[in-house]
Amino acid sequence: MTHSPTDSSSDDQTSKIPVEIVTEEEMALIEAALAAAAATATAAVPSAQFPRNCRSIRSITLLSKRRLSACTSTGSPDIEDSGRVVGSNSPQKNKKTRVLESFLHRFRRGRGLSVTDITATEWCEKQMEFVLLVGKPGKTKAMQAGSARHAALEGEVIQRVKVHVESAEDMWALKFMNFIVGANQLLFDGLTRELPLVGFVEGVWMVGIIDEIRMPESESKRLPILVDTKTRVRATLPSEPQRRNGRLQLMCYKYMWDSLVADKFPSLKFFDFFSLNPNHILSQEIRESTSKSGFPSETLNDVVRYYGKSCHLLPQAHDQLLLRYELQEDQSLLGEDEFTYEPKWLKDQVKTCLEFWQGEREASYPPMDERWKCRSCKFASACPANSYPDASPSKTKNEDILSPEMPS
Repeated sequence: MTHSPTDSSSDDQTSKIPVEIVTEEEMALIEAALAAAAATATAAVPSAQFPRNCRSIRSITLLSKRRLSACTSTGSPDIEDSGRVVGSNSPQKNKKTRVLESFLHRFRRGRGLSVTDITATEWCEKQMEFVLLVGKPGKTKAMQAGSARHAALEGEVIQRVKVHVESAEDMWALKFMNFIVGANQLLFDGLTRELPLVGFVEGVWMVGIIDEIRMPESESKRLPILVDTKTRVRATLPSEPQRRNGRLQLMCYKYMWDSLVADKFPSLKFFDFFSLNPNHILSQEIRESTSKSGFPSETLNDVVRYYGKSCHLLPQAHDQLLLRYELQEDQSLLGEDEFTYEPKWLKDQVKTCLEFWQGEREASYPPMDERWKCRSCKFASACPANSYPDASPSKTKNEDILSPEMPS
């Protein structure tokens, strides 16, 4: 096991900081983001609160409801287009028709659908489709700075430890281990950050990482408060679509959290869906880490059992959720958006996104009054939405044209 370097004078302090296990690849990405996003400090910008009487959250307008049923193939399909071929006894064989597998099955079979997948889909389904079929664009400087800020915030409360993983079972064990460590930190210290979640939501396996969780001390009924920090390039508050997207993200975390706390984790479904061996012996480094953390585990199944127990020790999350907006330049607080969990709205949004992911319809475009999003889209020149005479992106005042970070 390779520990992050620390000097001897700080041993007493770091020994009290919970340890998060990361892979060598993840550590390299974090270090690259920190190096690329070194910011210069400037005068602080006063914080502001959002008005409480802003217009209500609204879902994206679905401009295309056509069903995805079949696609005629006249040549050899490429790797991206390969799908489940209609059987030889099918009456449609002579038409050379093949049923395409859903995006969910084609691209998220072995990893689950992430909360980032949901928010990116809500932002623009067509952009999400381009990412899946063409590839993810490179990170902008603003995205790198945002990643670096999150790594710095995490480093304030969690010490990263790098380990070598040898299998898919090891990778999933790391996610569960980091949750257990973070959950214990929340219960004992009242604060944790970058907490990974793995849960079964609306019939789909979903994963995510919560920026920050706070346990209030003053309230008689201590319910964890979920917090997400967004960084801004300019000292402006975000638009309604950006706020809506951030709210969706936190509500997804709240939904996942409450489901894990209330329901028994479906471990058999988990092992089966991801084709994992529950009795797989974990790598020596991971076994040593679990032992040092207080939950010695030999197999993936052992870690999953501790994960389920840790979930049931936690209370449901607070209905009040918090979005924070910081200026990238100096990390000064621009404003906070405190809002109430809306379960019906959330389920409607998730259901709409899953229709796209499960292949029930084609990708839709943002409504006309949100076509300004196209100005920051790397696929705008190839998007059919921009070929319509009335589809020119409208200009918005004081807008940071930053779409949600695209999932990898």
